[in-house]
Order: sequence, then C-alpha cells, then structure tokens
Amino acid sequence: MFYAGPVQRRSETSDVHLRDAVFGTTHWSVVLAAGRKISPQSRGALEALCRAYWYSLYAFVRRRGFAPEDARDLTQEFFYRLLASDWITRADQAKGRFRTFLLCGMQNFLANEWQKSNRIKRGAGLELVPLDALEAEGRYKVEPADLARADKLFERRWALTLLDRVLARLQAEQEELGTIERFEALQGALLGEPSGEGYAALAPRFGVTESTVKSWVHRLRQRYRELLREEVAQTVSGPDEVQDELRHLFRVLAS
Repeated sequence: MFYAGPVQRRSETSDVHLRDAVFGTTHWSVVLAAGRKISPQSRGALEALCRAYWYSLYAFVRRRGFAPEDARDLTQEFFYRLLASDWITRADQAKGRFRTFLLCGMQNFLANEWQKSNRIKRGAGLELVPLDALEAEGRYKVEPADLARADKLFERRWALTLLDRVLARLQAEQEELGTIERFEALQGALLGEPSGEGYAALAPRFGVTESTVKSWVHRLRQRYRELLREEVAQTVSGPDEVQDELRHLFRVLAS
C-alpha cells in the first residue's frame, strides 16, 4: 500500500485544470449526467466503478454476518440489479459520492430486497461484475478484527483499494516510460519508508548524483498526488467534492 501523506490544497488554477482535464469524462459524473436514460457510455462507466470496488461491498456483507457463499450471491445480485435496472436513476445528485450511493444501496438491499427475493437469483447466474470467490474470502480472512462495524470496514477497504489503484497506475506509467527499474528501487523512499540503500547508495547505481535521486522521488510523489486526485475524481460528481473526499479518506486511514 502507498500513502504519500495528505494532499495539500491546490491553487484555484490547479483546480480549474483538474476540472477541465478530468471532469466531464469521470465515471460517476457520466453516470449522474445520464439521469433517467442510461446510455452505453454511462453503463460502461458504472460497470467500471463496480469492478474496481466490488470487494469493499463483499467485505461489508461478510462483516454483517453472512457466510461466504451468501455474501458472494448478495454482492452479485446487488450488482445485477444496479446494472440491469433503473436503480441508478434514484441516485441523489446532491449527495454526489459514488461511495455513499453504493453503501446506502447495499444497506437498503440487505434490509429489504434480499429478504423478499428469498435467495432467488434474478440474474440467472449472469455475472455482470465477475467476483473471484477465493480471492474475496482470502482477502477477507486477513481483515483487521478490530473493525467490528461493517460500514467502517467498507470505508477502510474502499480507501485502500483507491490507493492501490493509484500505485498501479503510477507503476504502469513508469513501465511505459522504461523507468520501472528506477521506480522499484525508489519505492521504499516513495512510500515514506527508510531506503535500504539510501539516496547516496542509489546514486552511483544509476550513475547520477544524490540530488538527482531526490529529485526523482519528489517528482514521483508529485505525480502520485495528481493520480490520487484523478482517481478520487472518478467517484464524485464534481471538482468541489474532491478535496472533501480526500480528507475523509485520510481520516478513515488514520483511524
């Protein structure tokens, strides 16, 4: 897991750049903009979000006391209804965040719809969002036991998933740039952990000065923060919500 520390408040110019570069094409804003007429674009955006954060819901359901098989069926049925019906039209645009919509939707589903369905799979076994049962349960078994409340576990898992996605994007960029060896060597410093080699030892390894190594780390951290804001932007409805969502996620990780 990567955590580069709190993201500093950006300037107004930076926020405008973020809005122009990201918003209008973010997953959740596309879904909300579709309103009551779900388009192929908005459906694809919603499915992408569900694929990214499905485990957060699975962990929530498990922590509510459901057995692994039931939790998988519940999560799959929830996604089926979300993607194949008009549930999304009920999203309150004033609340904005996909995280909140997803959690509230699952809470309502567990309280009402699942009991009514009596375990009838209306999806007829169709997996719109494939769930790996072995992976899900393997991950759940190592979740911290002190997070007894299901909603707290959901939010922590959501935050960690988001950070993992950001780190994966940064790593993919470095691979494309041909600097993956450097990236792997700098990950310790990038994560805020003491480097086994240290800046001074890394410098001759790459044939550069120690100040150059420090500059590389600085740029990587800066790019990470940019990607973090972009990833958060995918799950909120407007640029004004990004900073608040970041603060919330950092509070979750610190608790």
